[in-house]
Parts: sequence; C-alpha cells; structure tokens
Amino acid sequence: MPAPSDDREDLGAGLKAGDPHYRAYVGPPEDYDLIAAMTFNLLTTLGLRQHHSLLDVGCGSLRIGRLLIPYLNRGKYFGVEPNKWLVEEGIKRELGEDLVQIKYPTFFFTDSAEAVGEAKVSFDFALAQSIFSHCGLNLIKGWLSAVSRSLADGGALVATFLPGEEDSTQTDWVYPECVNYRPATLERAAANANLRFEILDWKHPRQTWALFAAQKFNSDWLKKKPLTWNTALERALTQKHRLINHL
Repeated sequence: MPAPSDDREDLGAGLKAGDPHYRAYVGPPEDYDLIAAMTFNLLTTLGLRQHHSLLDVGCGSLRIGRLLIPYLNRGKYFGVEPNKWLVEEGIKRELGEDLVQIKYPTFFFTDSAEAVGEAKVSFDFALAQSIFSHCGLNLIKGWLSAVSRSLADGGALVATFLPGEEDSTQTDWVYPECVNYRPATLERAAANANLRFEILDWKHPRQTWALFAAQKFNSDWLKKKPLTWNTALERALTQKHRLINHL
C-alpha cells in the first residue's frame, strides 16, 4: 500500500554535504545508499561475519549502521559519534526502535578516541569511513593508537582517506572541508600504532580505501588475486575444506 502523499520520505535530495539534515550532514545525500552498500560489501568481503564485534568510528546517522546492526549478532555493534542528534535521526528514520531493542547496539556520544577503550571489547573489525579525510594528523594518530589497543590479534580497521602529494597541516577536525595525506605518512602512523597499512583496490566515489591491520590479520590473498567477493568466498570454502579434512 503506498504511503500517504503527506508522509513521503525526506531523503535530503538537492542538499549539499554538511547541511543540517540527517542524510546531508554526513555527505552528499545522493550517495547515502551507495556508500552504505559499498562499505558493507567491503567488510563482508574482508571476512566480517555476524558473530564478529565491530566498531564504527563516526557512525553519524547510521548510514552504514542501518545495514550492520541488523546483520551482526546482538550487542556486537559499537558506534562512536559526537552528534547525538544524528544517531537519533538515524534510528527514527532508517533503523527503527524495534531493531535497537532486538540487536542492542552500543553508542558513545563523544569525539574522543578514549571511548574505544571504554567499550572493553576486542574488536574484530573497525570502520572509519570519511573520517580521516577530515582529521588533522594528530587526531588520526590518536584514533589509530586507540583502535590498535582494542583490536583482536587478527582484527583490522578499514578507513578512507584522500591521497595527496603533500600532507595537510591541519591539527583539528575539518568539516565539510577535506584534508589530504601522502600514503607514506599514513603508513608510518600505522606502523607506530603496530598496524600494517595497505591500500585496498575497492572503488569509492571520491576517496581511497585503506587497511590498517593487526599483525595476525591475513591479507596475503589480497596481493595474489583481485579483492572480490568471488575470491573471498573461494578462499573461505578452501579453508573450510582443509579444516574438515584435518578432523
């Protein structure tokens, strides 16, 4: 049954990034669905499964959380977001209170990286989509350090950034403007946080995906074959058969 004409969805069409609308505030509204699908597919291709714990840095209006929260088991989704109104609007307009009661996500309404440790969880995956593209380098280092301390031995952070020939001199949060960094700079920052930095061949409308992996996260297969769901599933099935044969 079609919705009444006076109850149409307000998807922020025509607004620009940063405008005070729950979809527009986190990026171009016309890409809201695309970014969510792209990120969810990347995480599952890299190995995310429903029993894993995930940290969503800058979860905003649950652009990606609205897919991750239903997918993950109860209590496995953790979001950090300083703008409480964005999360509230995301729940109201995209997720629904019933799913919150069923899946029990945890939210930290802060811009401090120290919230990561407050969760007291060993995360299998962490996500920072369009966060490092607005952070001064000192903030990036702080987040890398905090996430690294809370990652499982085989865990990984996936994040986007904007490559440039020179590093931004910004020291704080910049939004909706963007900042650029040389990949080598982020590689050094990752190494200082005991993380392995790798560029991922996964398309993004404007930015570049990178992997910040704990030491035991296996990314060797990414170097041998394209990063696709087909490759990931073949690898998973091969590992499963090897395990069965050894029983």
